[in-house]
Amino acid sequence: MNNTTYSAKKSDIQRKWYIIDAANKPLGRVATEAARLLRGKHKPTFTPNIDTGDHVIILNCKDVVLTGKKLDQKVYRHHSGYIGGMKETTARVMMDNNPEKAMMLAIKGMLPHNSLGKQMLTKLRVYAGAEHENQAQKPEVWEF
Repeated sequence: MNNTTYSAKKSDIQRKWYIIDAANKPLGRVATEAARLLRGKHKPTFTPNIDTGDHVIILNCKDVVLTGKKLDQKVYRHHSGYIGGMKETTARVMMDNNPEKAMMLAIKGMLPHNSLGKQMLTKLRVYAGAEHENQAQKPEVWEF
């Protein structure tokens, strides 16, 4: 019986492209599935300290659903670093003006908060509409 732990090597990693259609689905459910794919947790070769994930394309972010009272109560905050530099935006305004950013921030928060997470985030493409520019990569539709 072999009791060694498997650790993926860069040469072993096979990357695929997946499309997730976010229309009429909750933002958090889409984000968790995308983070899972970006991280590579759906693969048997998952290794926590190596980026084994796939590329993810998310379409129709403008049609994503926020449940409950989140549209009015959820607040996105960022700070410029200067005194009085706090900027606040409600989820309703964010979804009207920039739905891609709302999806990107949700997924970013679910990835590791280090250089590995930044590397995983580069494999994410988010689009507000149904068109995307990655037909050449032959992406597969991911159902969850």
